[in-house]
Amino acid sequence: MGLPVVAIVGRPNVGKSTIFNRLVGERIAIVEDKPGVTRDRLYGKGEWLDQYFHVIDTGGIEFGETDEILQQMRHQAELAIDEADVIIMITDSRTGVTDADLELARMLNRTGKPIVLAVNKVDNPEMRNEIYDFYTLGLGEPFPISGSHGLGLGDMLDEVIHNFPDRGEDLENDDVIRVSIIGRPNVGKSSLTNAILGEERVIVSDVAGTTRDAIDTPFERDGQNYILVDTAGMRKRGKVYEATEKYSVMRAMRAIEDSDVVLVVLNGEEGIIEQDKKIAGYAHEAGRAVIIVVNKWDALEKDDKTMIRFTELIREEFKYLDYAPILYVSAKTKQRVHTILPKVNQVAESHAMRVPTAVLNDLITDATVMTPPPSDRGKRLKINYATQAAVKPPTFILFVNDPELMHFSYERYIENKIREAFVFEGTPVRIWTRKKT
Repeated sequence: MGLPVVAIVGRPNVGKSTIFNRLVGERIAIVEDKPGVTRDRLYGKGEWLDQYFHVIDTGGIEFGETDEILQQMRHQAELAIDEADVIIMITDSRTGVTDADLELARMLNRTGKPIVLAVNKVDNPEMRNEIYDFYTLGLGEPFPISGSHGLGLGDMLDEVIHNFPDRGEDLENDDVIRVSIIGRPNVGKSSLTNAILGEERVIVSDVAGTTRDAIDTPFERDGQNYILVDTAGMRKRGKVYEATEKYSVMRAMRAIEDSDVVLVVLNGEEGIIEQDKKIAGYAHEAGRAVIIVVNKWDALEKDDKTMIRFTELIREEFKYLDYAPILYVSAKTKQRVHTILPKVNQVAESHAMRVPTAVLNDLITDATVMTPPPSDRGKRLKINYATQAAVKPPTFILFVNDPELMHFSYERYIENKIREAFVFEGTPVRIWTRKKT
């Protein structure tokens, strides 16, 4: 069993995302004074008194709404409640108890799960008297808090961890592969996330830009633990109109930095555009393992050469990602979706592979005998020693007589020899040249 799960629920604009950011200690949720900005569930990791737990922020629950996205937000919140061990219900001291609060409290009571009631926006001690009306929700003692000032959160968290199930000496498994799904808006990232997970976790809509935040979803498959991150679609800078969307792109960039493997999703129907290359470039520059996933492959009229031609096009347009495997899938029909996680495992292993120093130096010696290093004005490059300095991505240092003599073409030759010998599929390989001292 993993860490305990805490879900934060409430109607729109009561300050759930501010509380979420306080609990996970980072600005992960988009915070803006606009109802409904948090649309999906958002996962983070919190800690209180040496007790770690997952936190889920949810879109505001509104009852009786007919708008499709509001209905889906409610559905997402209900899924979060199902996953949770403890639920924090956030209310607003300034508006008092509303009909929506009463209906939500009735819904939460029916779950039979521990509920911690928090009254937010109690920004100074004189306001504490305003919490007593909230006893009428029937959820026990209301905890006065201020998300914006961080007041009262300690007492609330004491109650939260008091209600955690007893899991003995259970510790979080460190053997987790973090996978982020990136691409421009409407290439099918959320549908692909749902297809991999086998359930509707992320709001799927034909409206481009529905996913605004990066959604962290822990899950397990065939004994391997994963965290899947569905990121907001990244638009060209000139098209980033709202402040909200700027945060989304920043969060997507951070999701890439934190990942082991990045799935770069292309729209098979539309082909490759310049923005696809920029987005994939972020993953390459961050040194993440990369798999190129061509989605909506079912929608193309194909002959026996279509996949070959598309592969050639990808290799031409994404020359810097020549190490990345390419998968052709359909999130809609689930075609070949089952091939994604085995490939993720494979490239994650390459990304974290460490080569023994003796074996590496034998390889470099053989490579230099087969193709001697270049010389310049009578002086020849000599590679004295090689070592692997880091993993994720695999990074090698070559100690040489003169770094100026290392031509990029010879460096590429050495990289190719390393790749051939150790099958570094899906991961960038970095080579640094240093003067022997």
